[in-house]
Amino acid sequence: MSSVLMLVMLQGVAAWPAFAAELDATVPAGQAEVVVQQPAEPALPAKSEFEVVVPEYVRALTSFENGRNDSNPVWSPNGKLIAFERSHGEKREIVIEQLDGAQLQTIYFQLSGLEKDSKQSQFFLPGMTEDPSYNSGVSWAKDAGRVAFMSNGGEGNYDIYSQVLGGAIQRLTDDREKDGLADWSPTGNQIVFISGRSGRGDVYLLEPDKHVVRQITRGDKPYLYPRWSPDGKKIAFIYGSTENHDIYVIDDLARPFDSLRQLTRWRYDDLRPSWSPDGRMIAFYTNFNAAGDLKKWALAVIHTDGSDGENGMHLEAQIVATDVIPDIEQGPAWLPDGSGLVYVRDDELEYNPIHIVDIASRKISLLKTDTKMNHDIACGANGLIAFRAQHEQWDQIFIAKLKK
Repeated sequence: MSSVLMLVMLQGVAAWPAFAAELDATVPAGQAEVVVQQPAEPALPAKSEFEVVVPEYVRALTSFENGRNDSNPVWSPNGKLIAFERSHGEKREIVIEQLDGAQLQTIYFQLSGLEKDSKQSQFFLPGMTEDPSYNSGVSWAKDAGRVAFMSNGGEGNYDIYSQVLGGAIQRLTDDREKDGLADWSPTGNQIVFISGRSGRGDVYLLEPDKHVVRQITRGDKPYLYPRWSPDGKKIAFIYGSTENHDIYVIDDLARPFDSLRQLTRWRYDDLRPSWSPDGRMIAFYTNFNAAGDLKKWALAVIHTDGSDGENGMHLEAQIVATDVIPDIEQGPAWLPDGSGLVYVRDDELEYNPIHIVDIASRKISLLKTDTKMNHDIACGANGLIAFRAQHEQWDQIFIAKLKK
């Protein structure tokens, strides 16, 4: 099983990326697999050398409630709203709130009996038990007035949906194969997503108002986690199988197959590309480490022009933080000015604390939040940091504000 799938399963969504199962490990034509010697681990600060950053405040977004888990916060483009996922047992809904914790709406899509399976009874009887619906993967439209998400509607297959805040839910895809991992363009009305309809897991573009879908990749292995560049002109994603995914970019969406470019090309697993706010760099998780431990992860930052390393082979110099817990739902979290990344350190003795790494100096600081078992870091345009942490064994969303 690939490491990306293992991480997805740990996040509780093993049912979603069925098309990302182990496939033929054939390397695409013209892309020779590269084997490099094991390099030394980059020199990064020791744990005792971390400077402590005390935020202006840390507070819970909502009141605490046992029996539910909140996760995966996503800021609206203007930083005024925040969406997150809330689980009650197997049921997962999307909650949208203001920064003061006032709840605007809850998204929980449930297909009717007719929609679920036309071969079953044509009657949807009151009192019948519905299968829990799983709604996740929120992405905001550029005007912050509409969201896209994926849902199985309680019937096991995932499609892309959208909702104008306060309006009705609109189904955007309707395919027998799974569609998901949607990302709304930051500059236009297009959504990039992954679909299994090609038989593998390829990248598609969707115009939500016209329901026009266009395939922009063709591969022998799955593509995953597409993300728009800040200017809305390029798309980054990962491609691969088993224990080796690499970072790719499409530079020109008018000719996607001709402008596909590989940014990393080594034997380590690279996951979840995240563009810097200025679009000049991409951060990602990699299991590069001197010990060769596939379960240990680091943060790397590379320039999007491909100038780092020799065709992306020797990237150890681009490691900015080690002992990192990957967040494959949202990816590495950039500070809004692009100066650094906020991440969770893999340190169970300290309850997985939050750290900040400065990209230019590689200086790492501990963000003192006094929370434990942190995860799901998201930085908003408002300068606030949202994250998930445990409170009495249940996951809750917290907000931290850095001092200016």
